[in-house]
Amino acid sequence: MTVHLEVAEGVGTLRLDRPPMNALDIATQDRLKELAEEAARRDDVRAVVLYGGEKVFAAGADIKEMQAMDHAAMVARARALQDSFTAVARIPKPVVAAVTGYALGGGCELALCADYRIAGENAKLGQPEILLGLIPGAGGTQRLSRLIGPSRAKDLIFTGRQVRADEALALGLVDRVVPAGEVYEQAHAWAAKLAQGPAIALRAAKESVDTGLETDIDTGLAVERNWFAGLFATEDRERGMRSFVEEGPGKAKFV
Repeated sequence: MTVHLEVAEGVGTLRLDRPPMNALDIATQDRLKELAEEAARRDDVRAVVLYGGEKVFAAGADIKEMQAMDHAAMVARARALQDSFTAVARIPKPVVAAVTGYALGGGCELALCADYRIAGENAKLGQPEILLGLIPGAGGTQRLSRLIGPSRAKDLIFTGRQVRADEALALGLVDRVVPAGEVYEQAHAWAAKLAQGPAIALRAAKESVDTGLETDIDTGLAVERNWFAGLFATEDRERGMRSFVEEGPGKAKFV
């Protein structure tokens, strides 16, 4: 298999495994969707790490496979391509991308599906599709512009240039830069900490933020309001407030 789901201590690692560059061919896309949906369902997965290994996150789509496709073939495939990435973006749990080496094209678009991105000092990110006479097709034009703003996104998409980790951090494309050998460890630590948190409230927070980015503020506020009130029916809310009153802030245990 080209993608694996490994679960330990409440953290599910979605690991790309298609050496040497983790090129995202159709089989890998379909497997990614399948395992993202599994991670979303499983109660023992409370947070997720996206990881491509120590040397490379994902260098992009399988160009040889795409070269053989004509317009009709891509019309038939494009929705499934986007759906595989959307399945990752819609995991209703905290998701962190652990980015080492190249995250280009589809690899960058996959990292954009995470809630938080930790990059190694050796990371290079970009959307080079324009150099092939294409545009990003797995969500890059939409998620990148929402993350870093339209003008910065257009610069990366129009030029196809790669950015190193320090520039990616300055752009807001990644959230933390660490030594290359510590990327997975720190990403797993981030996920493991949140895996101990209140699962329903974390889901509510993620859905409220993501929905708000996709709609008008009144609709976003309605989603927030409904989730906020609904959380008063959860055991985690009772546990969290009781702990605050009896023990002080930050001491509640949810798992």
